[in-house]
Amino acid sequence: MKKVLVIYYSQSGQLLEITNNITKDLLADSEVNLSFYNIKLKEDYPFPWSKDVFYNTFPESFSQTPTALNDLDNPLLKEKYDLIIFSYQVWYLTPSIPANSFLKSDIATTLFKNTPVITIIGCRNMWYMAQDKMKQLLLNLDANLVGNIVLTDRHINHVSVVTIVHWMMNGDKTKRYLGLFPLPGISQKDIDTAIKFSPTILKHLKSGNYDATQEELIKQDATRIKPFLILVDRKANLIFSFWSKLVLRKEKISIQKREKYVKLFSYYLLFAIWVVSPIVFIVYLLAYPFTAKKRQLDINYYQRTALK
Repeated sequence: MKKVLVIYYSQSGQLLEITNNITKDLLADSEVNLSFYNIKLKEDYPFPWSKDVFYNTFPESFSQTPTALNDLDNPLLKEKYDLIIFSYQVWYLTPSIPANSFLKSDIATTLFKNTPVITIIGCRNMWYMAQDKMKQLLLNLDANLVGNIVLTDRHINHVSVVTIVHWMMNGDKTKRYLGLFPLPGISQKDIDTAIKFSPTILKHLKSGNYDATQEELIKQDATRIKPFLILVDRKANLIFSFWSKLVLRKEKISIQKREKYVKLFSYYLLFAIWVVSPIVFIVYLLAYPFTAKKRQLDINYYQRTALK
């Protein structure tokens, strides 16, 4: 009997639906014992979000500051597994606070040690640097990352910004913003067809050999790489690092200072999305003929599970 643990945190249910499809063959197999563990926080985040809470989550999210968790004495966390599937969201270009907090908990130290791990990401579009951070977290736990599956919103960057914000603030994925924009989030077609990854995972689970897992998942389009978004992700991480440190530094003076600088960050974020990002895209297009080698190196790297 192969034992598999799925660990997840899903606010809207989208990521859980994706995970259920990807693990469908494992659940149906009589030789696999599949268990699900839902990460629980002592103080959970709201869904739908309010603007104040959303922006106020930024400094701790980007700085990967863990928060207190519940249910860490769950018997599921005391077992040893043949495979762990870790499903996570991306918050501010970083693994979400619930995901980060769990991986920094004491229980994760023994749970993940010397264990194969497959990560599943459900996000808007920029997941590259977040997965680098995830790789480091798993490396710290002596875990063995053997696969990564990413589902994203396929619409262009600025369209997906509008639709995801509308969804986050009203909680209804079935409504089109202004009746004109496409539905937000990952398409239902992509969610439904994610079942295609299930036989690949089951095959490697049963054999106990995960050497070619990621290679086979890539052939099934598990990681769609967009070099321009890698560029934006890297530059945004540098800027977010500055803002996160600034807000946390101001918090030491007073909570009012923190609130002031969080608000300033919210204004900057809008400016970066609607003004800076288009300029970066123009520069990217101008340099495109001269960056083929760099783009291919980036694609090759982010398709792999190794860190650097």
